[in-house]
Amino acid sequence: MNHKQQWKIHKFGGTSVLNSDRYKNVFLIVSSLVPSSRKAVVVSAMKGVTDDLIKTVEMAQHQQESYKNLLESIYQRHCTEIKALLGAPARDALLAVIERDFHELREILRGVWLVRTASNQIYDLVSGMGEVWSAQILNAYFQLQGVKTDWLDARKILVIEKTEQAVVINWRASQENLTRWQKEHDYDLVTITGFVAATVDGTIATLGRNGSDYSASVFGALFDCDEIFIWTDVDGIHSADPRQIPEATILKEMSYNEVTELAYFGAKVVHPATMVPAIKKQIPIWIKNTFNPTCLGTKIFQDAESSAPVKGFSTIDKLSLLNVEGTGMVGVPGVAERLFGSLRSSGISVVLISQASSEHSVCFAIPEEQTEKAQKAIELAFFAEIQQGLIQNVQVTRNVSIIAAVGDNMACSPGTAGRFFTALGRSGVNVRAIAQGSSERNISAVIDTKEAIRALRTVHSAFIVPHQTLSVGLIGPGLIGRTFLRQLKEKQLDLKKGREVDVKIRAIANSKMMYLSEKEIPLNQWEELFAKNAVPLDWNKFTEHLKPSHLPHAAVIEATASSSLTPLYKEWLAQGLHIISPNKKANTDSMDEYLKIRAAAKRYSRHFLYSTNVGAGLPIVQTLRDLIATGDEIKIVQGILSGTLSYIFNQYDGTQPFSEIVKKAKEMGFTEPDPREDLSGQDVVRKLVILARETGMNLEVDDVEVQGLVPSALTAISVDEFMSRLAEMDAPMSEKMKNAQAQKQILRFVATLSQDGKARVGLEALPAQHVFSRVSGTDNIVLFKTKRYFEQPLVIQGPGAGPEVTAAGVFADLLRLSQYLGALP
Repeated sequence: MNHKQQWKIHKFGGTSVLNSDRYKNVFLIVSSLVPSSRKAVVVSAMKGVTDDLIKTVEMAQHQQESYKNLLESIYQRHCTEIKALLGAPARDALLAVIERDFHELREILRGVWLVRTASNQIYDLVSGMGEVWSAQILNAYFQLQGVKTDWLDARKILVIEKTEQAVVINWRASQENLTRWQKEHDYDLVTITGFVAATVDGTIATLGRNGSDYSASVFGALFDCDEIFIWTDVDGIHSADPRQIPEATILKEMSYNEVTELAYFGAKVVHPATMVPAIKKQIPIWIKNTFNPTCLGTKIFQDAESSAPVKGFSTIDKLSLLNVEGTGMVGVPGVAERLFGSLRSSGISVVLISQASSEHSVCFAIPEEQTEKAQKAIELAFFAEIQQGLIQNVQVTRNVSIIAAVGDNMACSPGTAGRFFTALGRSGVNVRAIAQGSSERNISAVIDTKEAIRALRTVHSAFIVPHQTLSVGLIGPGLIGRTFLRQLKEKQLDLKKGREVDVKIRAIANSKMMYLSEKEIPLNQWEELFAKNAVPLDWNKFTEHLKPSHLPHAAVIEATASSSLTPLYKEWLAQGLHIISPNKKANTDSMDEYLKIRAAAKRYSRHFLYSTNVGAGLPIVQTLRDLIATGDEIKIVQGILSGTLSYIFNQYDGTQPFSEIVKKAKEMGFTEPDPREDLSGQDVVRKLVILARETGMNLEVDDVEVQGLVPSALTAISVDEFMSRLAEMDAPMSEKMKNAQAQKQILRFVATLSQDGKARVGLEALPAQHVFSRVSGTDNIVLFKTKRYFEQPLVIQGPGAGPEVTAAGVFADLLRLSQYLGALP
């Protein structure tokens, strides 16, 4: 044996050896590990076997005949997996061992049946057999794959003494036993039974619940290993329970003390007792996932570092809070000793203590099932004081939980406690008691159990979730909406890394259905998930879902062309949602509604962004705002504001029918769903109204003088019929084009807003040299003639239609919102 190689302990839990396929997976993991190291593999029983074995004893003890059926099912389960895993002769040899063991169990349980009682020794003997079988099965499969190995029966190595409080390892005797075993078994791979041990007199014993993890730590110390790996079914230790906190993150490293604190406060991580042998020898412990072995996992060791003040959060539920107070407690020596002495004598476990500095009161949390027992113990201990009125009756509050924040850096991070309690206060969680250890490694608060999940999500968000995390709902997954989702998917990772902005699309809705996701919707499969999981649309549920307490910001992207959603804008703002919308309907509703939306945004400190309302992705609205904000005076605004009409009149020169060009524009997605929205000039009217209102004008849609292109005969028919009769527009449009060409002019659909409030929209014949003649494709162009830009107007030009540029404008508004909320530029 090469003694320069150090041992590494790998412990696999019950889910890791659930069946034959899982045993094979364990082999693949172990065989992929660094070949130069020596490996000791500690295994649990197959998932559920230990509980079933204990149940057979209980059933036999109560003379329930069905214990035989349960024992038989355990036997058949092991035989089935052995047959699936091994071939002859290894299979037959191991089946013979299993048959012998079950024969002995049948005899033992028969005895329990007869005497109707079972000692602790019988429970230990029976419940530990699952690990004995599991170790032999895995060892046999290793050997079948050509690996030199043997299994180690921990009942012949570990010597323990059981006390009322704990299991005590006899380290000297255990070390001597292991040394003798190693001299006889010179292997670099050993499979070890977890959970089981023996007493000094050789009686079979177990290490109690979480015993297999403890076995790994004990053998880690005995083998003098340099690392211990606990293979389980999670990727590592999370910052909170991921079943309650979808945004919980994997912690790369934690100190022994941090893990101990989290475990004490209810987190299902490594049990504190498990780590004691590893801590004494400073052996790092890794938490790894059997089903995702490439994931780095969490490393637990003494000198774990992190810049974060808090590493994780946890809660303990099913508690009661007892409060003892009275003037008879002030300045009286020994009150605390009498109080907690009475609890200790009654076997009451105290989870948390909080005492007022005045010594007038002391409160403490205990398991809820011990409430009456504790109350009686205290009333008996302070009977005289209660009768004299020096101490009031013990006050009991049931259904409380403890929420705890844990982190080594809390002691050197000013404001941590303030941040913790501020977060709870903002979410409306009432704190009943507070405790902080002198190590300043944890802060604990007692709260009502009904508020526990909300509290946990709130404090987790305050410390772990980036401040620029946005919960976003998309309404309208049409051309613009789906294009936006694709653009976001392509940049999502860069936003997280570069700008520290985490955009979580958590809801998508169309006019009839909605899909809500507790975490976030994977953008590479949103269409499939929407089709499979969407439910009937409910705006109340949609809105409520977008603003969970564990995420700091929420926004809705309204990407429809509908006017029916405008009344919801004020409600969204009032409920804390920011709004981003390329839909022009809200901004061109009546002036009264327009002002109410802005008043709601101001009142509730929410943002309403709509830069795409005019010019799609062009900075037209923002430029106009900047001009006004910096004191400029708007004289004239004039422009080609419809990408659709810009495209049409850039293409139309009389050589092609006007109708064919309109049809092509619709096919390319340049028009509204109903092209009459564009051809009638109403879309341009709305854009002009939006610009007018940005300047402070009180302008309604009906105030705009408009000369549309749609003949009256085509206005009141369906979209399909309109498209079929579109050719009726060809002759009049051809006549207008001939007239313009005869005067060496061009046709452009122009919007004009004057300083005096006059607004008009219509087709105009312009000189061929006009600045509007240089547009191409779907270009929009806007001319701002202002006090500063008078002789040479400010001109903005670029593509003003199409899903790509409009979606990009929506994306830009989203980034602008994140900056308003504190993101990096």
